[in-house]
Amino acid sequence: MLTVFVTYHYFLGLRNLTVIHDAEKQIRRLHPEFDIRYIPDNDPETFAMLAEGKTQGVFQLESAGITGVCVNMRPTTIEDLTAIVALYRPGPMDSIPTFIANKLDNRKITYKTPLLEPILKVTYGCIVYQEQVIAIFQSLGGYTMGQADNIRRAISKKKMKIIEQERRVFVYGDKEQGIPGAMAKGVSEAAAQSIYDEIVDFANYAFNKAHAVCYAVVSYQTAYLKCHYPRQYMAALMTSVLDSAVKISGYIRECKELGIPVLPPDINHSEDQFTVEGDAIRFGMGAVKNVGRGLIRSIVAKRVADGLFQSMEDFLRRMGEGELNKRAVENLIKCGAMDCFGHHRSELLAVYDSMMDSVSASRKRNLDGQMELFALLDVEDKAAVIEIPSLPELSRADMMSMEKETTGIYISGHPMDDYRAFLKGSHVVPIGELMDEENPYADDSVVSIAGVVQAVKMKTTRNNSMMAYVTLEDDTASIEMLAFSNVLNQYGGYLRENSPVVITGRLSIRDEKEPQIVINRARPMSDFTQNPTQPAPAEEPPRKVEADKLYLQLQGESDPRYRKVKAILNMFPGDKQVVLFFADTRTRRGTAAALDERMLNELRSVLGQANVVLK
Repeated sequence: MLTVFVTYHYFLGLRNLTVIHDAEKQIRRLHPEFDIRYIPDNDPETFAMLAEGKTQGVFQLESAGITGVCVNMRPTTIEDLTAIVALYRPGPMDSIPTFIANKLDNRKITYKTPLLEPILKVTYGCIVYQEQVIAIFQSLGGYTMGQADNIRRAISKKKMKIIEQERRVFVYGDKEQGIPGAMAKGVSEAAAQSIYDEIVDFANYAFNKAHAVCYAVVSYQTAYLKCHYPRQYMAALMTSVLDSAVKISGYIRECKELGIPVLPPDINHSEDQFTVEGDAIRFGMGAVKNVGRGLIRSIVAKRVADGLFQSMEDFLRRMGEGELNKRAVENLIKCGAMDCFGHHRSELLAVYDSMMDSVSASRKRNLDGQMELFALLDVEDKAAVIEIPSLPELSRADMMSMEKETTGIYISGHPMDDYRAFLKGSHVVPIGELMDEENPYADDSVVSIAGVVQAVKMKTTRNNSMMAYVTLEDDTASIEMLAFSNVLNQYGGYLRENSPVVITGRLSIRDEKEPQIVINRARPMSDFTQNPTQPAPAEEPPRKVEADKLYLQLQGESDPRYRKVKAILNMFPGDKQVVLFFADTRTRRGTAAALDERMLNELRSVLGQANVVLK
């Protein structure tokens, strides 16, 4: 079995083997003798954790459905985990309630013939594995192992002609093949027929036990690590999904549930991977966009060789020119990795560009041999120093937005933090629940969700009306929503990037597509915290512009941007004059709208700055 175990490991659990290996390395920094191969195989704390439903990050046991099985079954052995892995499939899944009931109360176990007891005792009277099917054909029908395996294959491939022919052989026997049949073994005809029916229903999707054991052992190992070394395991787990912001975000939430702080990226402490730092986990710089692995290795090497970086200028001077680019430095500032230097992010963002140019120019002068005497005497080149201005810090919302931009997740907080109390007591459904493969909500269900608008993409439909694709994200997942023209006209003012909103709509589930929400209603989340029963106002609190008239220029009425412009104006009803100028006919058309900064930004993104003029 060990050979099979290793073979399946490499093909079916490769990422998880890497997670186990990486966790082992971090554990050995504190416990050099630790070896995953020698952990106890019956650890009660590990099984208690699974029975409590704490399966997030555990191989094969993460989904909501299989977590429910763990809670109800309360596994106590690897044999139980093997059965869970094998049963949680179409066909065998129907046996789960019986399996659980029999496990919890052995008095409920029944066998259609005593011959089944030695075969099915280990699985509480239920057929779970392909090997059990083969054993039933051998023990009850008198088949050889080869004959039994042939019929197992025929059943799994749904060869109905062979299946029906073999029913007769299994029940009554076949002298030519040397098969006595179940009745010759003392099994009643009715019991034999019933057992054969059960085998046919089951074998279509059955796991072989060797396969299931391989999965179960890895499941147990990952559960053991999470239970006893949660910081090391969660750090390794997040490292394994560096390219998936959604998964990292989910695992960070799990860390919070486990009471493990996740520290922000830090130029002086972070490595490429997520690492354990005291009682916390340090965010890995490998998860920061546009910061390459080679650069990170160089940063770590220079820290080890020459000590921590003392300032941004010190960092820029010590890093080689070919290793660093402005986008990488900008993103390191935005995600908070340079907060350790004691300056506001706003201040560092204001000077990093000129500071990099200055350091580069200084380096070039040195290479050209144009060094001043004080440089030769190892005195600091004062002319190259760029003073960091004193500026107010960015708003909390802007900081979180930049963190999201550069890492794909919110680090220092979440835009929904102020609404946690409301959400806990509401009927709002976590988006992750809708996106789960075992989503309990049916197609066309009306649901309410809450989150932060991440993106809005306008589109013209076939009948020339406007619609929008809106991406909403909470701290469990994100989902695409559809907003048609009637919704845009009434609620479009709420559907702005970075806006926290509550959405009510119809769930749309289609084959081979991610679930979507067709929006019926939208409200700013702040409405619910102030007065949950008040009707949705017509507009979000405006950000007024001090002007009397707005001029917009388009090529003509056939300009494809015209419909988008009208849709935007409709979202901001008001009494300020708006003049549309059509260049091809040099004609004007008047309308009215509220002059709001958000509207102007939308119009500028469609028409360009020069074609949007305030008077």
